[in-house]
Amino acid sequence: MTRRPRRNHTPAFKAKVALAALKGEKTLSELAELFDVHPNQITTWKTQLLDGAAGVFGSGPSSAEAPPVDLKALHAKIGELTLENDFLEGALGKAGLLSAKR
Repeated sequence: MTRRPRRNHTPAFKAKVALAALKGEKTLSELAELFDVHPNQITTWKTQLLDGAAGVFGSGPSSAEAPPVDLKALHAKIGELTLENDFLEGALGKAGLLSAKR
């Protein structure tokens, strides 16, 4: 028995299969045979569709908004890490433990 390579389904295909399962016109076995996927996969996609359906209407907070970033704190952290790297590189170089430079 040969194994089939792993398939990656598009979100549109998953939505199509999940909507067909929600309609209830065919059984899971019939849908699985029609779309050539496992019945458990159809159930998973159906559950994901039901869980995420409320987000379609925008009632909840949008996850697309990025939290504000404090650039001063990030630049300070970069400087701190650069200083640590330079110090450690010098210490290892003096000890003879740094074999190759970048």
